[in-house]
Amino acid sequence: MATNGVTGQATDKPRWWLLVAGLLLILAGGFLAKQVREAGGTAVTDVRFAGTDGKQMSALLYVPANATPETPAPGILAVHGYINSRETQDGFAIEFARRGYVVLALDQTGHGYSDGPAFSNGFGGPDGLTYLRSLPMVDKDNIGLEGHSMGGWTVLAAAAAMPDAYKSVVLEGSSTGAPFAQEGSPSWPRNLGLVFSTYDEFSQLMWGTNRAADVAQSKKLQAVFGTDTDVEPGRVYGDTAAGTARKLYQPATTHPGDHFSHAAIGDAADWFAATLDGGKPLAADNQTWLWKEIGTGVGLVGFVMVVLGAIDLLLRRPFFASLRGTPTPARNARDQAWKRDFALATILPAVLFFPVFGAIYLLVPATPFLPQMVTTQVTVWALLGAGLSLLVGRFTKASIEDTRPDWLRSLALAVSTATIAYVVVWLVGALFLTDLRLWVVAIKFPSAAQWGIAAIYVVPITLAFLVTMRGLAGLTVAGESATRRSVFAILALTGGIAGLLVMIYGVLLATGTLITAWDPLSTVILIQFVPVLTALAIIASFVWQRTGSYRPAGLIAGLLVTLYVVAGTATQA
Repeated sequence: MATNGVTGQATDKPRWWLLVAGLLLILAGGFLAKQVREAGGTAVTDVRFAGTDGKQMSALLYVPANATPETPAPGILAVHGYINSRETQDGFAIEFARRGYVVLALDQTGHGYSDGPAFSNGFGGPDGLTYLRSLPMVDKDNIGLEGHSMGGWTVLAAAAAMPDAYKSVVLEGSSTGAPFAQEGSPSWPRNLGLVFSTYDEFSQLMWGTNRAADVAQSKKLQAVFGTDTDVEPGRVYGDTAAGTARKLYQPATTHPGDHFSHAAIGDAADWFAATLDGGKPLAADNQTWLWKEIGTGVGLVGFVMVVLGAIDLLLRRPFFASLRGTPTPARNARDQAWKRDFALATILPAVLFFPVFGAIYLLVPATPFLPQMVTTQVTVWALLGAGLSLLVGRFTKASIEDTRPDWLRSLALAVSTATIAYVVVWLVGALFLTDLRLWVVAIKFPSAAQWGIAAIYVVPITLAFLVTMRGLAGLTVAGESATRRSVFAILALTGGIAGLLVMIYGVLLATGTLITAWDPLSTVILIQFVPVLTALAIIASFVWQRTGSYRPAGLIAGLLVTLYVVAGTATQA
């Protein structure tokens, strides 16, 4: 039986309303997202087409009402960055479509629902441009290319492969030249708008400057703009008619912040308005995309509620009834031993993160047996943290009483919970053609290939989270409310990571310098673990409160994290 957490008295209040309320939030958020995308008569469809070597490519196609075979409209190929997917560009795609452009928001090869491996076939850029040009409602003389980060290299690969097939380019947080694009010049790519934010974490990689705020001083950038002095932001260099126009925009945000910035999105719209003919005149700051993000963000909250409601509902079924029980807190007080163990629990993941991610990147290449680099990094990070936690746990005074080691029913509960949750994710995708996301945190329904990849990683990730959830149970204190325990669980899982991010981005915002510049990608990846681990802490506390066992929570967390990471990153092999 569940307890009230203070008196230890058993309560049995059903929480089925969480499932209903969560589902309603998801449906309402999906409906809002659909309405924002389709405002003004824009039609949004999921398209799949054959690319090079027969690879299936995936994209969202936005067709505004003004675009017909009789009245073709300008087209824009919009591409996300590394370890993202087509929905990441929704802010750009929505605003381009509102301005009368046909938009193809592409999944790069090895990302989302496009076949892999990642980086192959020019990241899928040439295939995307070919498909966009094949559409009868697209004006083939007015095509723009827009890409964020590695998506910039994707559209540059298209521009290099088809030099006469586009009219202008917007690079968001990206660059010409090394490591993955053709060298830029005053005449290539054609009509370049560069949106490079003042706090972009990738300034060294992209343009060879230690601070993004100094990108105007980059010799590489100056060569592209055809000048030997600092590039002036906001000034148009070259000539649009000749295809040599260039303009630097510098919104005050970060690299991932480009997706969530009115300024960055408005700058892209401004450049296409100046370089493409046939769009609708609309002020750059006239934007509605944020409402779509609010809708799918509400859906994320609903997802967590669905998980909690499903757990409560399942535990009331006869098959799972034996899992229910009164939890026994591991401690009598938050004494010095508790503070030590809490500090270790929250600091270890933060300390291990960059060394583990760096070592795996350098030493463990992607293979068919470990096909996703980021998922491998997450797996080893979780396992190493769990192993060290077990080692430290040998010296702790916490006593975890768990008298219900029913692994079969615990596993069945976890699988049933994840199934219910992902059926809902599938449903919102089928009804509203969207995933559940806020900014870079996104829950997607995995592709067939990704389900297979998840099978590779699920066991080690789940083992790691069983240890993690056992550690959380070991920090529970007698006489405290369930809410208070949840708060401390959240702090235990996220406190060290959040503190590390505050330090990194505090210095970045204060000085313009990224102190983790040796690994800007992992820096950006780290951000999403704060909300993800917060949700897991809430779920873990909820399950422990109803079962008295860490096992179901660890199994549920392992399944959910595996599916989240695998569906949201790149497949390299």
